[in-house]
Amino acid sequence: MELEIKHLKKRFGAAAAVDDVSCTMHQGVYGLLGVNGAGKTTLMRMLCTLVHPTAGEITYNGRDIFEMDAQYRNLLGYLPQEFGFYPDFTVEEYLSYISAIKGLRPAVAGKRTRELLRQMGLSEVRKKKMKKLSGGMKRRVGIAQAILNDPEILILDEPTVGLDPNERIRFRNLISELAHERLVLLSTHIVSDVEYIADQILLMKDGRLMHSGTSEEIVAAMEERVWNCVVSHKEASECMRRYKVANVKPAQEQLMLRVLSAEKPMADAVELEPTLEDAFLYYFGSPAQEFAKGGEHHGLL
Repeated sequence: MELEIKHLKKRFGAAAAVDDVSCTMHQGVYGLLGVNGAGKTTLMRMLCTLVHPTAGEITYNGRDIFEMDAQYRNLLGYLPQEFGFYPDFTVEEYLSYISAIKGLRPAVAGKRTRELLRQMGLSEVRKKKMKKLSGGMKRRVGIAQAILNDPEILILDEPTVGLDPNERIRFRNLISELAHERLVLLSTHIVSDVEYIADQILLMKDGRLMHSGTSEEIVAAMEERVWNCVVSHKEASECMRRYKVANVKPAQEQLMLRVLSAEKPMADAVELEPTLEDAFLYYFGSPAQEFAKGGEHHGLL
């Protein structure tokens, strides 16, 4: 399978939401990583044929996806950031309803629904109304509806929004299972969602793909190194003004800063092993003042 994006553009008036994006994807997990407003959702909606591009094209195995029409959509599973549901439907009723919309035969729909209820850990709540589910349970139902038709391409837009840490771990494990013989594209602004499960990470900023590669390749391409600096509160303000600071942690009467800098920022700074979170800050940046406001920062999201 090959999903190819060629010089794709989408403009809304004078604003370019997606600006000359090109890439090729095959089987595996792709993480589309960027801050909110980077153009990720617009790109994904074009990949789902919900929005037509201003220019460029998207092909699947060499064929234009918009010309393929229903034939392409039958190969597709999609979980939008906010998916709609009837609140008084039970989980089972909702999945049966989506099965009918997707054109699954009743016998196939029933079997597939039972399989997914078990796989998603939803069997015990199958008779529960959607409006009474927790956020994590609703996201599981959302993923279940996206894969009812056993799609070749699975597109998930910010799928872990509102999930607690345990649910995020469960979700990542589930995506790894679903990636077998599928192309999975997952968009997020949360580094940990893609750090360990994505075969390739695509960094998107201001509507453009600025870098792509494995987690290790993206980290290795950083031109700045990572340093641990123990400083006074007064020195911390100056350090955050001059450098990108990924983390601030109290250390008795001082502060411990995780600093990104090409040069050693101070004489007693200790070099650290960079992480994908450090790379996120390096590529996307963030005003140093933002890190000073809370006094303590526990990592980028």
